[in-house]
Amino acid sequence: MRNWIAKSWPVGIPVIAAIVLALSFGRHDLGTFVVVVVAVVLAGTVLAAVHHAEVVAHRVGEPFGSLVLAVAVTVIEVALIIALSSSGGAKAETLARDTVFSAVMITMNGLVGLAILIGTLRHNTVRFNQEGASAATMTVAALAVLTLVLPTFTTGTDDSSFTGAQLVFVALASLALYVLFVFTQTVHHRDFFLPVGRSGGVLEESEDAHAARPTGRATLTSLGLLLLALVAVVGLAKVESPAIEAGVAAVGFPPSFVGVVIALLILLPEGIAASKAAARNRIQTSLNLAMGSAMASIGLTIPSIAVASLFMPGTLLLGLGPSQIVLLALTIVAAVLTVLPGRATRLQGGVHLVIFAAFIVLSVSP
Repeated sequence: MRNWIAKSWPVGIPVIAAIVLALSFGRHDLGTFVVVVVAVVLAGTVLAAVHHAEVVAHRVGEPFGSLVLAVAVTVIEVALIIALSSSGGAKAETLARDTVFSAVMITMNGLVGLAILIGTLRHNTVRFNQEGASAATMTVAALAVLTLVLPTFTTGTDDSSFTGAQLVFVALASLALYVLFVFTQTVHHRDFFLPVGRSGGVLEESEDAHAARPTGRATLTSLGLLLLALVAVVGLAKVESPAIEAGVAAVGFPPSFVGVVIALLILLPEGIAASKAAARNRIQTSLNLAMGSAMASIGLTIPSIAVASLFMPGTLLLGLGPSQIVLLALTIVAAVLTVLPGRATRLQGGVHLVIFAAFIVLSVSP
């Protein structure tokens, strides 16, 4: 029975989501029961989407697999941002900034810290590829500063936004950095992003395999269900957007916390995958997932939102506030010091988790 459920839910959830979307899309004043059902189906569809992305990822292997997962998560993120922003809710103009910043904090502190802590609790000291981790950290830092810090200090506008020319440049620069990193990760220096053993040597894919590779038919099936799930996520997010904003307001949290909710929702499966990899002493895979998601969250989301902003009302505000800039700077410094030695202990994991806790506290009580 358990095996049947385990095999059936990834197939059934996207289909159920498509049916729920067809029945609820365009309807106003949905009842509480319907809102709860849509929320549960939406969360399940996100999990199903990432499950199918993992199947495709396992077929293509590392580091391509982490790339597939990051892109799938980013598609979901962009869909949720556009759906909530187009609803015209409170602070819609800063939703992209809040979501992207939250994704960076969650991945670079929450996921990295949790992965290191899990790995070190089981294996005392964890090792990873210093070259790959350093390259990823540098790229995330450049992307974050260019897109989230720079607009706070530009003088072309009166608020924390870019001028049209500046936004075009930053969008193209973000995309270029992401593409350059992808080529580095998958073509030119692929060995920098493979897991390493206890001695520090790179593990071959055959050594790192923990399950049989899916067949070509299974991979194509998962690819089709992944596309169906992504379409369902876009539509259900649009249906659920008023309830998300109302829920955040009801508990007394600031409107910017909506971005945290979105980021937590889409990154939950990534956190599970990164934790499982860490438990198997594959910290490099965990770092690939975490930093790859942070990178895609900026390098793909910002250009997409920049294009979408041409068709949406309001101004796209990307500049962070002072406390957020301090947290980002602290995150970058901690990440650099963590990856430079090529190994980590419980201390590094604890530091990242404390920074993540500070981010949550300041998000709830700015």
